[in-house]
Amino acid sequence: MNRKVYRYINRGLFERDKITFKLLMASKILIKAGTLTSADIGLLLKAGGGIDDRNNPFASWMAQKNWLNLKALSKHKFGNDHSMFFKELPDRINRNEQVWKKWVDEAEPENIPVPDYEEKISSDQTIGHFIHLCLVRSIREDRTLLACQQFISATLGDEYGTPITDQIADLYEETKPDRPVLYLLSKGADPTSSIDEFAKKKK
Repeated sequence: MNRKVYRYINRGLFERDKITFKLLMASKILIKAGTLTSADIGLLLKAGGGIDDRNNPFASWMAQKNWLNLKALSKHKFGNDHSMFFKELPDRINRNEQVWKKWVDEAEPENIPVPDYEEKISSDQTIGHFIHLCLVRSIREDRTLLACQQFISATLGDEYGTPITDQIADLYEETKPDRPVLYLLSKGADPTSSIDEFAKKKK
């Protein structure tokens, strides 16, 4: 059912909006299952937006915004078991600062083992991927979309991480005289030639 709903709605979305829909879909499934809470999604969306702490001990290499995100992360209780997963995060960064700085500065931190927490995150089969996503979003916001793709694939399956292109022949099979197909045209996307080619084959 999830796959059918995704395939159907995917047709009506612009490419830039598809990952948002998949993220929403994965999150709703986990909330419905009782694995995540609405507060967890709030953390992912807002991070440290409601935190005020000007005492950034890592100001020499960590932006104030990221410090606030980190503080919010360390205070958050994940899931229904209310586990403060990153409670010791500021202290651990302080004790292992150079290693953490190296991780934050990596070109692809979402693909690099997380200092101090990799084993703990990997062992959590329920929300480990979501916790990893929240960490990347908090400290390296520019890599959030890529981390989202990893979370979506881990939650829904690898097939949701690959682009889907519906063939005109498949769409045609679902049409009826009173059920036409409407195409939303955008810059660089014009199906006219493909429709003409298919029409010639049907003659």
